[in-house]
Amino acid sequence: MPAVDKLLLEEALQDSPQTRSLLSVFEEDAGTLTDYTNQLLQAMQRVYGAQNEMCLATQQLSKQLLAYEKQNFALGKGDEEVISTLHYFSKVMDELNGLHTELAKQLADTMVLPVIQFREKDLTEVSTLKDLFGLASTEHDLSMAKYSRLPKKKENERVKTEVRKEVASARRKQHLSSLQYYCALNALQYRKRMAMMEPLIGFAHGQINFFKRGAEMFSKSMDGFLSSVTGMVQSIQVELEAEADKMRVSQQELLSVDESVYTPDSDVATPQINRNLIQKAGYLNLRNKTGLVTTTWERLYFFTQGGNLMCQPRGAVAGGLIQDLDNCSVMAVDCEDRRYCFQISTPSGKPGIILQAESRKEYEEWICAVNNISRQIYLTDNPEVIGTCLHSTASQNMKNPDTENDKTVPQAAGSTPDTEELIAPGTPIQFDIVLPASEFLDQNRGSRRTNPFGEMEDASFPEAEDSLLQQMFIVRFLGSMAVKTDHTTEVIYEAMRQVLAARAIHNIFRMTESHLMVTSQTLRLIDPQTQVSRACFELTSVTQFAAHQENKRLVGFVIRVPESTGEESLSTYIFESNSEGEKICYAINLGKEIIEVQKDPEALAQLMLSVPLTNDGKYVLLNDQPDGTGGSPGDSRGAESEA
Repeated sequence: MPAVDKLLLEEALQDSPQTRSLLSVFEEDAGTLTDYTNQLLQAMQRVYGAQNEMCLATQQLSKQLLAYEKQNFALGKGDEEVISTLHYFSKVMDELNGLHTELAKQLADTMVLPVIQFREKDLTEVSTLKDLFGLASTEHDLSMAKYSRLPKKKENERVKTEVRKEVASARRKQHLSSLQYYCALNALQYRKRMAMMEPLIGFAHGQINFFKRGAEMFSKSMDGFLSSVTGMVQSIQVELEAEADKMRVSQQELLSVDESVYTPDSDVATPQINRNLIQKAGYLNLRNKTGLVTTTWERLYFFTQGGNLMCQPRGAVAGGLIQDLDNCSVMAVDCEDRRYCFQISTPSGKPGIILQAESRKEYEEWICAVNNISRQIYLTDNPEVIGTCLHSTASQNMKNPDTENDKTVPQAAGSTPDTEELIAPGTPIQFDIVLPASEFLDQNRGSRRTNPFGEMEDASFPEAEDSLLQQMFIVRFLGSMAVKTDHTTEVIYEAMRQVLAARAIHNIFRMTESHLMVTSQTLRLIDPQTQVSRACFELTSVTQFAAHQENKRLVGFVIRVPESTGEESLSTYIFESNSEGEKICYAINLGKEIIEVQKDPEALAQLMLSVPLTNDGKYVLLNDQPDGTGGSPGDSRGAESEA
């Protein structure tokens, strides 16, 4: 080590100005060292504090990684891979936290503690000795000043002796303090160099140990894992870039549309209106009454669901029911100074809600959609596809009746045709062709009512008096639909399947109970309460009829009706009876035979001998109930079908 300047102990007693000058240099050096040591200690304590914070941070990060699994994300696609990866990284963070904790302890012991000891021991010792040296020097100066003022008289020898002793004591004390002070200052020049090196050596050893253990812990075990995670992240990045490109292309396509898309009512002159809608959604303005004569308009999102009109405010999770559209009416109205307003009224005729569309196209399409839904056309959205899963009984393949029933149920020769050859896909199903009795009577109070089914207004049926056959059955109407052929009974079985499936899909279990009167001329549906005829079909127009082979109470028939265009339309009507459907088929078959044999008196006589008659000359059915209804009058089975 090179020589350093030092204070000579031999000159301590003399306390010359040269020695004092050199002493001031050492004192200045000690003061600078003290300031620097304080700043160095603050910097090292900051490093130690950062290391402690790193321990707490890694510990918190490990807990936060485990908390990802407990988050209830609404969209959790691909979370399994993320959760397993985060669990692994949490274990890594725990191990890393152990290393950081050990490093913090090493920094405290080998870096911060030596600097603190140097400041508290060496620098404090020098400062204390400096104070003692100053006091001793002051005391020596005072004693020398007192000694210098001694008089020349011999009678003061005793005083002179005491003063000399005081000067000797003060000089000895100053000499001792100066020697200790000089030694401390000389030693400080060596100790400050060690004090600067030891903390850095401790810091370096701690970091080297940390990196070595970290490399041993993670280099081998994490290489494969990091490679797989990196590959997964890169694949996700590729997917993200591809999706971003698609979204940019879609955005450009959507923004390249004509300006008329943004302009409301741009095609007011010639709007392209779809009048066959069975579903509709969009924003409408709803009128709300705020007082006797004051109203407000609120813009809300409306949509149809099944037979209901739903409303959903912006920001709401789900929509709410506004009005049941079944059998309701819709009409255009004039509202204040607003255009495109229409009103939806309840089946009882009470005014309902008033809505405003934003354009003529929306205005007319909403009116058409509500009208279509009111007629229950919405219930025909391809029910046969989903009906197989919802109604297992109705989805079974219909089979032809046995050959022993050839007389009551006509058979179709050949193989079973395809469904599309029988009924067109998407054919509307009508679930209630019969009006409620109260509504029917209300309609008959006014002018004469024309009914497309040919029903009568009065309660008497003239053809029943002249008919040789009069049989009554309690039935419930299930549904009707247009068909493409009447050459096989398979069309009836397929109609049964589709009607029952559609009822199951749309949760429609309400059925209207009626009396089905079979005469030798007509099939007539009669209201059991008012005895008003609701529907009437000529027996000659019934071209097919059949009962379900498994559910004996299901029965259906096909009606052929001529149209004004010269063509003929075919419709199938499906019923559920309180008695067996075979009895209704037997009655229909007997009525058609009567029509045929009425042309031949001999054949009519033979038929009269083979079928029992009542006292008034009417034909009756075998194994029928005494009341002639095919079942007990009170045998009303409820609304749910057994099929």
